[in-house]
Amino acid sequence: MNPVDERGRAQARPDEAGTEPAEGPGARAVPSPEAQADRAAPRAAAPVYGPKECGSCRLWRPILEDARGPIGPCKLRVRTGDFPGTAPACERYLSRDAAIPAAPPTVPLRRRTARPTAPVIVHAGGGAAAPAPRAPPPATLRPDLPEELTDMTRDEFVQAIREALRDDGADVRLAPKWEGGTVVLKPGDPGTAPKEIPLDALLHKVVMIRDRLRVLEQKINAHEKLTDAEKVDMQQYVTRCYGSLTTFNVLFREERDRFVGEKT
Repeated sequence: MNPVDERGRAQARPDEAGTEPAEGPGARAVPSPEAQADRAAPRAAAPVYGPKECGSCRLWRPILEDARGPIGPCKLRVRTGDFPGTAPACERYLSRDAAIPAAPPTVPLRRRTARPTAPVIVHAGGGAAAPAPRAPPPATLRPDLPEELTDMTRDEFVQAIREALRDDGADVRLAPKWEGGTVVLKPGDPGTAPKEIPLDALLHKVVMIRDRLRVLEQKINAHEKLTDAEKVDMQQYVTRCYGSLTTFNVLFREERDRFVGEKT
C-alpha cells in the first residue's frame, strides 16, 4: 500500500509510476526526470543493406538479433538456418520493389495406355480375341556333328586338332638323312640341262597335297546330299591317292606325318 500523509492523501511512488506526486485536487502527475530522459532518447535506426546483400532481398526476413545484427531465414531456403542480412546475395536475389514471379502452371501427367505383351488376334468380323499366350523361349539346340567326330577316340580327336592347327606343313620336318639334299631331274636329251629341286621344297609341296586331300575327305563325309554309299565310294578314291603318295614317306621324320593307303 502507498504511504498516507498527514492529510490522508495517498502518495505515489516515483519508482512505480515514473512520475512525481501532484499536489492539489486538479493537479496531474508529472513524469520523473529519468522517464523523460528515456523518452527523449532516439531509437536505433534500422540497418540499411546494399543491393548485393541478402538484407535487401524480399525473400529474406529478420526474426532475431544477435551480435551480427538482425538475422533471419530465406524463404527459398537457399541457405539453411538463420543468417545476417549482410550475407552476400545469391543468384536468386529479388529486390524489394521487384514483383514476385508467378509459379509455372502445373502440367497434368498423361497416363499411358498399357500395351498388350502378346499379339492380339483380330477376326474377320472386327472383334478382337484375347491375346495369344506368349510362346516359351526356344531351347538351345545342340548342333548336329558328323558321325566321324562323335565316333572318334580321344587320341584321334587330339590328332585331328593338331593337324588342323598346322599351317601348310610348317611343323612337318624332313628326315635327318635327307637334310640339305636335292632331287635331280635329268632329261633324256644330253643337250638339256638337268633340274635340281631341294628336298625340303619337295616335302613342302607333298604336305600341301596331303592337307588338301584331308580337307576333301572331311567335306565328303560332312556333305548333306550324298548318300552313305556315295560317300564310301568317293572315300575309296581319296584313300587310293594316299596310297600313291606313300613313296614320299621316306622324306618324313615323324611316322605320324606319313601317308597311309589301303590296308589289306
